[in-house]
Amino acid sequence: MEIFFHGQSCITFEHNGKKVIVDPFINGNKLSDLDSETVEVDYIVLTHGHGDHLGDTEAIAKRTGAKVIGTPELCDYLAGKGVENTHPMNIGGNVAFDFGKVKYVQAFHSNSITEAGKIIYLGMPCGLVFTLGEKVIYHCGDTGLFSDMKLIAERHPADVCFVPIGDNFTMGIDDAAYAVNEFIRPAIAVPIHYNTFPYIEVDVNAFADKVHTKVKILQSGQSVSI
Repeated sequence: MEIFFHGQSCITFEHNGKKVIVDPFINGNKLSDLDSETVEVDYIVLTHGHGDHLGDTEAIAKRTGAKVIGTPELCDYLAGKGVENTHPMNIGGNVAFDFGKVKYVQAFHSNSITEAGKIIYLGMPCGLVFTLGEKVIYHCGDTGLFSDMKLIAERHPADVCFVPIGDNFTMGIDDAAYAVNEFIRPAIAVPIHYNTFPYIEVDVNAFADKVHTKVKILQSGQSVSI
């Protein structure tokens, strides 16, 4: 199975004939290789509602009819925008869809969007565990370091983990490397959420040097095989 990276925290994969996109931040993402007007997906899965994660969800969902999976607050927000095909989930929930299972897990971050000068709260930020046949993908979402990553990994040993490294808004290189080495211990670690904006510019090779497991540094449009 191939999992493709598209800049920031956006990934795509296909399983059981269904196409899935996570955090479709395309327009405004200088690193993205996707076109929001032509990308075709069956599901959109969201970690949280910040603009660099919610991204082009509304437009893609309306054009394709894709089902949006997100927290109840995110689904309600999108329903108010005319997106009707949603499935609300919350932390601890584990649901089997026709492409595989999605489990929502903790992430330590914030979660809101600002419209007309007002902050709209969009529920808890989350990480995602996908179980696709015998393979497991752990997408950490935006998060700081926290010890329950170890529990998540014990319950769901990851074939590949997508981990934020950009610092400032999430874990930086040192904490991300510690999370991978001491808590998650995936077969493959893929760094995400870096170099999209000046605030999160880091040396990705410094992360790879600190990690004890296999690291796959992906450019937009490249994939990791599990």
